[in-house]
Amino acid sequence: MGRSRSRSPHRWPSLLMAMVVVLGAGVALYGVWRTNADRPADENSLLTVRYRTETPATAPVGKPWLEVINTSSQPVALHKVTLRYYFSDDDSAGYAANCLQTTLQCSNVTQVVRAMSNPAPTATHYLQVGFTSAARTLAPGQTSEGIGLQLYRLDREDLDQADDRSFDPTLTHYAPSTRVTGYVDGVLFWGQEPGAAPPAASPRPSNASALTAPAGTLFDNFHYTDAADPAVTANGWQVRTDGGGPGIAGTWSADAINFPANRKAQGGQVLQLQVTTDGTRQGTRQAELIGIDNTFFTGTIAARIHFTDKPADGRNGDHIIESFCMISPKSTSERYTELDFEYQPNGGWGAPGPKLDTTSWRSATPGDRTTRALHRTLAGWHTLMITAVHGKVTYSIDGRPVFHSSGKTFPREPMRIHLNTWLIDLPFAGERTWNMQVNWIYSVDGKAVSVAEVQSAVDGFYSNGINYINTTTRQ
Repeated sequence: MGRSRSRSPHRWPSLLMAMVVVLGAGVALYGVWRTNADRPADENSLLTVRYRTETPATAPVGKPWLEVINTSSQPVALHKVTLRYYFSDDDSAGYAANCLQTTLQCSNVTQVVRAMSNPAPTATHYLQVGFTSAARTLAPGQTSEGIGLQLYRLDREDLDQADDRSFDPTLTHYAPSTRVTGYVDGVLFWGQEPGAAPPAASPRPSNASALTAPAGTLFDNFHYTDAADPAVTANGWQVRTDGGGPGIAGTWSADAINFPANRKAQGGQVLQLQVTTDGTRQGTRQAELIGIDNTFFTGTIAARIHFTDKPADGRNGDHIIESFCMISPKSTSERYTELDFEYQPNGGWGAPGPKLDTTSWRSATPGDRTTRALHRTLAGWHTLMITAVHGKVTYSIDGRPVFHSSGKTFPREPMRIHLNTWLIDLPFAGERTWNMQVNWIYSVDGKAVSVAEVQSAVDGFYSNGINYINTTTRQ
């Protein structure tokens, strides 16, 4: 009978340690598996993109909500991040987008719609979302919170989202979606690009990450769906619907405001202010969009505006006003201020047209003003600009000064922006329609800038996907 071999007590610590190592590795691997759930399998992602939708497949406006989560161990600056939401175009329609709601402030969120260089059946275009340098840095584990966006057709037809790559009608609550891609410094860190495109970085597209809007700047290119778009109010505008003058009292209508496509306008979309009438007060509709905030005091303000000398349809001859003004909110204020451009293609108040009145008001009392009329047609697109610095107000058209005022009529208090078109009277019966269009508006506080500098700033906003920004201090 052979001798039995005893087990050495010195082996138990080694076995125990080996079990701890194995169990520890398992726990570590389980943690890695959990951390990388819902990510591309071949990446150690810096971020996760979550998505939800508020709309069914067929809708007038698509409403994707996106959220960026920093899932790395390092801070991630949002101005280095871009997101792409993919969709297929319908009927070769033009598209635009805007930001509706975010704690980051919509003026820090950029939106650009681009065509795919290699279209896929469900992705011919994408909405690229980026962030300005004013957007915050996400600490590890921190979220951007929800970013509410709107995507719409410029012809205002319904979207068919059923075949859009990034659209998922089942995700009505936030969930990770790899159909939306996320990039950091142009490198793909989340999601899967459509088609045959490899999941490698492409050269970083021009983005607003390097753009810092100076303090005291306002810009809006009127990328809105309609007058009821919540972004209109969120961005500081009010559609006038109350009674009172000027013009035909009680005829201001939200239906007179719309935002149509215009291929001749920069960015392809405009604000349209429309007057319709049949020659009666009951059959008349006037249009006005008013800035809610006291946006402008001193500095430079400019707008690209399309004036017209004749109605879009119907008989010509109305005494119509097409106007771009800055007005104090209280007409009874002792420091009341008003600065006006008023174009009258058929004249008005006993004076023939076409003419442009440039007027600086000291009070709302009739005649308490200084004014000059420019007697020539201004039909077509023009950049209208007012500078108010060093005690002098200068009105200019396309960079050419047409009027100066100073002294008592120099601005004494902040003003609101008024864009409107209205009728002085109703001289004859018959239906007719007038359209005034505004491409964009831009202002900068406290300094005079040239029309070339204005256009350069506007071009920068367009190229970087900034539809709206407001860094003024009088909000």
